[in-house]
Amino acid sequence: MAVSNKRNPRPQLITFSGIDGSGKTTQITALHKTLTESGIRVRLLAFWDDVAALARAREFLSHALFRGEKGVGSPGRPVRRRDKNVRSWYMTPARCVLYFLDALRLSAVMAKVSAGDQPDIVMLDRYLYDELANLDLTSRVARAYVRFLLRMVPRPNLACLLDADPARAHERKPEYSLDFVNSNRASYLLLSAITGGITVIPPLSAEEVTLRLLREIRSSCSTAFLPVREA
Repeated sequence: MAVSNKRNPRPQLITFSGIDGSGKTTQITALHKTLTESGIRVRLLAFWDDVAALARAREFLSHALFRGEKGVGSPGRPVRRRDKNVRSWYMTPARCVLYFLDALRLSAVMAKVSAGDQPDIVMLDRYLYDELANLDLTSRVARAYVRFLLRMVPRPNLACLLDADPARAHERKPEYSLDFVNSNRASYLLLSAITGGITVIPPLSAEEVTLRLLREIRSSCSTAFLPVREA
């Protein structure tokens, strides 16, 4: 493979969303390796670590108020998480405020990345989509709020939704009930239909998903620096 020396005027943004256990970390790791070995400069960011506003306070409150357990657990020793699966009425306005702050923070982070030593690609583990999927998207008000927030943040060059079988995803990461995982998946798929800008990657083997993602990157991002096969 060869890479052009021409660089893009701004980083290409690729985001990865999906239910817990859908394989986001696996795919990000594989793509990062493939792209960097081809000479492409990639910056990895995690939404919760690098973007989310008041992240520590939110984590503390989820444990202190909702008595949720920490960690991921395993099929033999599952943990009981209490955060995005809490559906009390007062959580909707609270989430709307927090998601607004996250949108502001996301715009600031991306502006800082673009102003610095620009990478060719920014890969974000989760995006604002992963928060918006926690809202009741059957509500017209919620849909209007989704559109409002998405106008505030950078539009990804490629927004990937890694679809997954809920039962298998739950086996890998059993911190939430299977009922919640099913409803969360349905919300993601509804969100993709509402926004029209999310590419849904169907459940496939890890290798097949990686190849599919590479094809999507080549078709969705600028090809100025992407790997091309040598003649």
